[in-house]
Parts: sequence; structure tokens; C-alpha cells
Amino acid sequence: MADTPHRFIGLHIGSRMTIVRLKSGMLVLHSPIALSTALREEITALGSVGHIICPNLFHHVYAAEAVAAFPEALLHGPAKLHRKRKDLDFDTEFSETPHPDWKDELLPLTMQGSLLHETLLYHPASRTLISCDLVENFNRCEHWFTRWYLKLGGIFGKVGWHPVLRLVYLNRRRARESVAKLLEWPFQRAIVAHGDIITENAHTAVSKGLAWLF
Repeated sequence: MADTPHRFIGLHIGSRMTIVRLKSGMLVLHSPIALSTALREEITALGSVGHIICPNLFHHVYAAEAVAAFPEALLHGPAKLHRKRKDLDFDTEFSETPHPDWKDELLPLTMQGSLLHETLLYHPASRTLISCDLVENFNRCEHWFTRWYLKLGGIFGKVGWHPVLRLVYLNRRRARESVAKLLEWPFQRAIVAHGDIITENAHTAVSKGLAWLF
């Protein structure tokens, strides 16, 4: 994994990229971030990048940079992102249909009912849930405005999803169905793009963080 500073509408929320090495040795970059020379060299040392994934309609900002750095990799993104980012040459749609290269190694699940159109991944070998904007987990924040925003939303210091952002769920019934499937996975760790990785009681923490949908 690799983190980077990132701002969104004035909020200092950071962002995180997850790197998965498949059994073949091929690497998958999930939610690409800005690539410094050092980070690019670290990734290259790990293996050959075969896939770059933009998992939802918002985590695509650094996709072009990743494609330029690893031109042989296939670029994946939701169907609606293909239309949003016509400047990017997507190779395939990122959905619940897994690519043959990672079938059985990374299990996909699309969160229905949401404007984010995010597809989550579960890595059974490490019992890890890989997500971006499923929940957030800020236990510390030095930026006063962001800290105030998190406290106002009641999610500072605990796993959750800000009340303002809950508006992206237009169909909560369908979202609940997706959450029910998600919680069938026995994950012990949950990677999120914003805040800290959830390493303790991750399954319970994510369940509680999504309780507002029910």
C-alpha cells in the first residue's frame, strides 16, 4: 500500500493505493495515486504491473499518470467512468465479472444503489477487504477544518460515512442487499482510501459503520 496527501473541496482527506501481487507474480494497482520516482521504482521492484483499477467514479485522478508509468497494464474502470474520462483509454469495465488474471484471487462486489458506482474487492488469501469510499476511518487529523467536518458528522475517531456523503445512496434498499453480501466475506482487515486501515475487529467495525443504511 502507498498513501499520498489529497484534498477534496478543501478537506485534507488523503488517498491510498493498494498493490496486490497475484499468484502469477503480476501486480494489480487499485486506486492509483501520484507516482514519485521512488514509488515507481519500488513498484517496479515488486514485479510487473498488469492491471490498474479505478474502482469508482472518483478515484481516477492519477490514472493517466499510472498508465504512462506502466503502459503495458490494462486499465479498468466502471462503465460510467469510461464516459466521464473520455481522455483515458480503458481496456475493460470494472464490475462484478472478474478478469481472468485474478479470478478466484480477488472477489468483486459492486455496491448497488450508490452514485459512486464502486466495486469492492475481497482478497481471501489475506482475508482483506479492499475498498475506497465504503467507509472512512479518521482517528487523527491535523487540519482543523477537516477535523471540524469529521466531528460535526460524528465520524471522527470511529469508522463511518459522513451524513453529507450519505446522499450519494439513492436506493438504500439495493445498498443494503450489497452490504449483506459484503458481510458474508470473513474479512479480518479492511483497507479504505481515507483515514486509517482497519486492522482490529474489521468485520464488526465495517458493519457498524454501515448501520445507518438499515
